[in-house]
Amino acid sequence: MKLLLDQGLPRSSAALLREAGIDTIHVAEIGLSAATDTEILQKAQEDERVAVTLDADFHTLLALAGATSPSVIRIRIERLRAQALTGLLLTVIGECEGALEEGAVVTVEPSRIRVRHLPLFPEND
Repeated sequence: MKLLLDQGLPRSSAALLREAGIDTIHVAEIGLSAATDTEILQKAQEDERVAVTLDADFHTLLALAGATSPSVIRIRIERLRAQALTGLLLTVIGECEGALEEGAVVTVEPSRIRVRHLPLFPEND
């Protein structure tokens, strides 16, 4: 599993996740701090990474494009510190790894994890 952490998430979480064995980079580490959501999704797709964000726009962009990748984890819990985010992401990966590898959007809320497979709006045959 490879992750790309979006701006707004603690940069130090990338190091903690790497220590836990998860190949993780933060957008700030690769000069994408000011990148658009589309650019971040494109980078995640190119590098075969799961994008992790606080931003609802990622799901919308994937839906409008009918995309089958990249997978996205949207965190709907605010002000998580690096250690808490790391633990949360390790739990999400443990529970959703198969879906994330196949192509999915995962929404993480305080009381639940919701998984939707990509594409979000499949075309009619």
